[in-house]
Amino acid sequence: MQKKEEIMEKLSKGELKLHQIDNYTTKTQEAVDLRREFVEKVSGTSLKHLSHYSLDMDEAMKRNIENPIGTIQIPVGLAGPLHINGEHSQGNYYVPLATSEGALLASVNRGCSVTRATDGVTVRIIDDKMTRAPVIKANSAVEALEVKEWIDRHYIELKEAAESTTRHGKLLKVDPVVVVGRYVYPRFTFSTGDSMGMNMVTIATEKSLEILTRETGAHVVALSGNFDVDKKPSAVNLIEGRGKTVVAEIRIPSEIVEKKLKTTVQAIVEVNMAKNMIGSAIAGSMGFNAHYANIVGALFLATGQDAAHIVEGSLGITTAEEEKGDLYFSVTLPDLPLATVGGGTRLETAKECMEILGVYGGGKVREFAEIVAGTVLAGELSLMGALAAGHLARAHKDLGRG
Repeated sequence: MQKKEEIMEKLSKGELKLHQIDNYTTKTQEAVDLRREFVEKVSGTSLKHLSHYSLDMDEAMKRNIENPIGTIQIPVGLAGPLHINGEHSQGNYYVPLATSEGALLASVNRGCSVTRATDGVTVRIIDDKMTRAPVIKANSAVEALEVKEWIDRHYIELKEAAESTTRHGKLLKVDPVVVVGRYVYPRFTFSTGDSMGMNMVTIATEKSLEILTRETGAHVVALSGNFDVDKKPSAVNLIEGRGKTVVAEIRIPSEIVEKKLKTTVQAIVEVNMAKNMIGSAIAGSMGFNAHYANIVGALFLATGQDAAHIVEGSLGITTAEEEKGDLYFSVTLPDLPLATVGGGTRLETAKECMEILGVYGGGKVREFAEIVAGTVLAGELSLMGALAAGHLARAHKDLGRG
């Protein structure tokens, strides 16, 4: 390694970029430490906690991070057991949740206790797909319509080109194909196996576009035209779905509602209508739920999912109905981009959390999706019960403020 003093001096003078430090060191850890020492000097702060970690930074730098200086720490708690009756998940699960919000784990845990006091949460996957939607420019609106018609006629060629880039991805459809002026927005929809699949479908779509541009003469403005819709809340994803589309439901006898949630079936039904339905409608919300983002976020952080997909994962609708005196309660999540292989799932802490659930590796992603939906139901049910009973502020005062 070149002398540390020389490297630090070059960094200070702007003669050396942060990513170039690795060229002057023989070990990844040396570069990590130098970057951290440099930012400590520049910012005038000590980063002693960022510097303590057990992740293999050599491996992380291959796929997960650039210019690393350390890691952050988020407390991980355990909720459960959660009792699930799914097609791919059966039985009791302990669920790791990473969060800094006091009262969240306690709330989800209470919801889990309801699943054990009943027949459990029934979960089903409605759909499974990943999308990429480029924006293509033609010379006129007339030619844009011709491009749209060409896509409709040549689906097989587009499919063959896309699938030539991957062993696991399959092009399911190119639909809808929207024309705005002379711009064309085709939504390429794929199945991606156990991978979340964004990289996969991006590369596959690009290959299809090589044929399209060659044959039509149209110009690809951007490989993503925001009609995907990736990492943003959207009506099209709420309706069409993206990632895993999952529904979870539970039937709770009235006596269990009163015993476990300290409220009544009628009160929960009214809170759901007034808050999740009417309140969301007057706010113009994309989703009609109380706090899916809390549970989805905590699970995504714990298991190494792409954190930006929490924006999509929080879309969804909660229903609550009285049925012969008992409570029927469901959550529908149309847009859960998930993976059990690749991306951040390979990070050591994420792998351990997924192993707690028993879902790490190939062939496990549908089981994982059902667990996520079941956990969201437990958390949603508990919060709705707290609101109906008037206990929300007290819980946050006791647990959130210490």
